Amino acid sequence: MPRKRYVVTGAVALALAVAGSTAAFAVADGEPAAEGQFPFAVKLRMTNIPNPDGTTRASGCSGSLIAAQWILTAGHCFHDVNRVPTSGPVPYPTTAQVGRTDDADTTGYLLDVTEDYQAPSGDISIAKLSSPIGDIDPIALSDAPPAVGDILRIAGWGKLLNTDPDAATHLQTGQVKVVSVGSTTIGVQGYAPKSTTSGCQEDSGAPYFAESDGEAPRLVSTDQTGPSCPHDQTETTARVDPLSDWVRSTIAAHQDG
Repeated sequence: MPRKRYVVTGAVALALAVAGSTAAFAVADGEPAAEGQFPFAVKLRMTNIPNPDGTTRASGCSGSLIAAQWILTAGHCFHDVNRVPTSGPVPYPTTAQVGRTDDADTTGYLLDVTEDYQAPSGDISIAKLSSPIGDIDPIALSDAPPAVGDILRIAGWGKLLNTDPDAATHLQTGQVKVVSVGSTTIGVQGYAPKSTTSGCQEDSGAPYFAESDGEAPRLVSTDQTGPSCPHDQTETTARVDPLSDWVRSTIAAHQDG
């Protein structure tokens, strides 16, 4: 089941704790990204998310800049009050922090997210920013799946531990090994700096990308779900390459001008 952290207080928090709420997970047992590293990594913050009982909550996801005015993240990051993924105007106020390695940075961008569109398969959506970004290179989409045994890197803005009350304020990163490849998902396990390097809460949508010397990184998959972090078990990620044509056509259909 997709993971998304709820930020609530009082009786609502107690009720969720008793019910065993699910969560969207950051990079546990990873390491801080170097200043200016992975500028395409996106931190998403959502507020006033409606609950079925009439209350609201705040939460977060991660993502990646894939075009000047577009990001790619997990599909379950945008949903209605019943957790059904939605397309169109974003269902609650959402901001995207792009081009920053730390929340305290004054460079980069903090933009509203205005629209999102659910992919026809897999737990993936693309979302439109309120204005284009011209000075940060988007990450390219992979056009082929990885092979079992390949090493990918994750960069995310979620928690450092499953028990942390808040998400990380500094971009975290680590490496994972591909252990399975399905039609819409890729299974990965921690590789470096530890075997327990893994996605954690509010990392849903975080990019897993391939790195090669002298080549730009390529987006292979995005964080979807996994066990409580940190862990050395299989993390389920959403495969990107089967959706590359859909991504391009959807952007073209909803591009300004």
